[in-house]
Amino acid sequence: MTTAEVRDTQTECAHCRLDLLSAPIFDREGHAFCCAGCQAVFGVIHELGLERYYTLRAGQEVEASRASVSGKSFAELDDPGYQARSVTNLSNGLCQVTLYLEGVHCAACVWLLERVDTLLPGLVEVRVDLIRSRVTLVWDPGQVQLSEVARRFASLGYQPHPARGIARETLRRREDRAMLMRIGLAGAVAGNVMAIAFALYAGMFDAIEPGLFAMFRWASLIVTLPSLVYGGGMFYRGAYYAVRARTLHMDLPIAIGLSAGFLHGAVNTFRGAGEIYFDSVATLIFLLLVGRYLQRRQQRLAADSTELLAALSPSSARVIVAGEVRELPLESLLSGMQIELLPGDTIPVDGVVLEGRSEIDLSLLTGESAAVSAAVGDAVHAGTLNLSSRLVVEVRSTGEQTRIGRLMRLVEEHASRPANIVQLADRISGVFVAVVLVLSAITLAIWWNTSGEQALDHAIALLIVTCPCALGLATPLAVSAAIGQAARHGILIKGADVLEKLSRPGRVLLDKTGTLTEGRLSLVRWDGDLSAQPLFAALEAHSTHPVARAAQRAFGTVSGCGPIDVRETQGGGVDGSVGRRHVVAGTEPFVLSRSAAFDSEMRAAAARAAADGFSPVLIAVDGVVVAVASFGDPIRPDAEEALDRLRRRGHEPSILSGDHPSVVTTVARRLGMHSATARGGVSPEGKLNTVIAERQCGPVVMVGDGVNDAAALAAAPVGIAVHGGAEAALAAADVFITRPGVVPIADLFDGAMRTMRVVRRNLVFSLGYNVLGVILAMTGVLNPLIAAVMMPLSSLTVIVSSYRADTFRFMGRRKL
Repeated sequence: MTTAEVRDTQTECAHCRLDLLSAPIFDREGHAFCCAGCQAVFGVIHELGLERYYTLRAGQEVEASRASVSGKSFAELDDPGYQARSVTNLSNGLCQVTLYLEGVHCAACVWLLERVDTLLPGLVEVRVDLIRSRVTLVWDPGQVQLSEVARRFASLGYQPHPARGIARETLRRREDRAMLMRIGLAGAVAGNVMAIAFALYAGMFDAIEPGLFAMFRWASLIVTLPSLVYGGGMFYRGAYYAVRARTLHMDLPIAIGLSAGFLHGAVNTFRGAGEIYFDSVATLIFLLLVGRYLQRRQQRLAADSTELLAALSPSSARVIVAGEVRELPLESLLSGMQIELLPGDTIPVDGVVLEGRSEIDLSLLTGESAAVSAAVGDAVHAGTLNLSSRLVVEVRSTGEQTRIGRLMRLVEEHASRPANIVQLADRISGVFVAVVLVLSAITLAIWWNTSGEQALDHAIALLIVTCPCALGLATPLAVSAAIGQAARHGILIKGADVLEKLSRPGRVLLDKTGTLTEGRLSLVRWDGDLSAQPLFAALEAHSTHPVARAAQRAFGTVSGCGPIDVRETQGGGVDGSVGRRHVVAGTEPFVLSRSAAFDSEMRAAAARAAADGFSPVLIAVDGVVVAVASFGDPIRPDAEEALDRLRRRGHEPSILSGDHPSVVTTVARRLGMHSATARGGVSPEGKLNTVIAERQCGPVVMVGDGVNDAAALAAAPVGIAVHGGAEAALAAADVFITRPGVVPIADLFDGAMRTMRVVRRNLVFSLGYNVLGVILAMTGVLNPLIAAVMMPLSSLTVIVSSYRADTFRFMGRRKL
């Protein structure tokens, strides 16, 4: 097979393995690449002898993204101000820093990155955190600069960014470590005390020597004491603060029960007679700590949204000073400075265009699916993307003063709001605590006249058997089991209270772009001469406009059209010679200005496309308009089915979009929705205000994917970020759906309802168990020993009920 034939058979990029959408780039060996970035990264990996990366990646079920070689110097990482804030100086003269890396997908990425330290002198250690997409570097500043390390990562296709929020994460990690140490100690104590208890129980059926009997009891007391003080200390603190605040908290009966059980056992140990309950106390502390740990892990809100956005935003800008371009950190930018923006750059500031004309992708900020033109005098905003041409922009505001900065501040405020709906167990905990304390006092009083020791035994038995362990675990265990099932099916739920809120019928506000639609411009209809398609595709293959990229996706690589000479007019279209044919494609005014004939059939096709909410592109060949290509953002094929399922569950779906109102109305009509339930042209601030207003009327859920949705996602009782969403939206949302489509949203609501049925079942059981235990204890049937045996059974039943429940497993059985 010849080299040309090999080239013709290649359909995917040699590096990223994605389809070759346009004219590919070939290296000397005949490898095909989708872009120059992938070609550069492929060359670097082979030059460094790291080809095994591709072997490792072959076994990973991931979608590799195209590489980006930006040519950035990363000089801002060497800035003394940045290093003073973010770099740790180690005692041996080395430095340590944590960076965020784009594009880390799998174990193969980790393997590749952690080999860099063997290839770059002065780089001592590279540790990659795959879950958080972060890398911790240790380097010798005398041999290598941090910017050089960053450039090496970028050359491999992993764009580095400064990571914020390290101090907060360190504190959280310290808290988790302390909690796990408590659990480990409590578990070890519980195991050892239970082993001693088995020996004592065996002695009830066979005589045990008095010396051994006393030794085992004293050993139980001594071993249990550290668990009570260290492991149970957090419950005593909770009880202390509850008493100080004059409120009833579930920690109060826990502290009383633990103290009563331990002190009664201690007294009987000193006396050498009576029951001891150290095994029950130790087991109870262990189970309660495990439940508290699960609850804490599941209830953490996404408080890092602003820091994550800052990490993904450009950390520097190209500033024009005296005609020269210098790269400066964003913190050094001042109002009035001029910056240069190249095609593909994310705009780092709010400003005004001084030179150039380009197309700007606003979808991340406003949700507008079509790119807009920006010329001299037009305002541009941070967070948007420069698509096609070089721009010079005068800085007006930076950082938190930009529009996106103000939006992220709103995200942070609403992400830290207290939950409006507390867990079911918390709502009844105050009453439960009061009732248990009153009943234990009544039991003590009833039996006191009979025998003081019996009265104390029965009161302690009541406190032990009604310990709120099962009640406290009923909700978090059911929810954590459901969250685990959901995660295995591509639905990541951040908070334990989210499922309860989703189970209640209410208003569901859905963003259009990227949620109900595919989120990218595509060819949706072709009217006219089909033979003009290869000519149109060949012409658009030489443009970077969003319409051109959509045409390349629709028609693929076109060859055999002869020589091509193309001229592009910003905001108008393209024209040129394809072989011997003169071809013009673009807007109606642009094409007609080239003296193209426009008959009534093509006029009707263009008008029909505009009425349907699409962008019509006229194609003229040799002076005659022969076709109209309609481009738009196509509706996801499963959207109508998902909306029908939501309605059957009692929810009211509505569209809330920043796209043009006519486009939104068209989408609503095609989905069978009333136009009154669809609002277009809504700004990010408008979405936030709508969510706040809807919250006053009842349950509301916001579903979106862009930065323009982030504040609304954070303000809504439940925010859902869908597949492919912006990082800020994912961080602000309570739920992130990793699978494409709208049906997973309906699956989430179904799973939430199933989960709440399990929670209610657990609560009914635990409360019924406590009622039975109270009756048996108050009537003298239970003694502390039997109560200690019964107590773990309730927790075990709740655990089995939670983890055997079918909450999200139905998604695995159903063909998606």
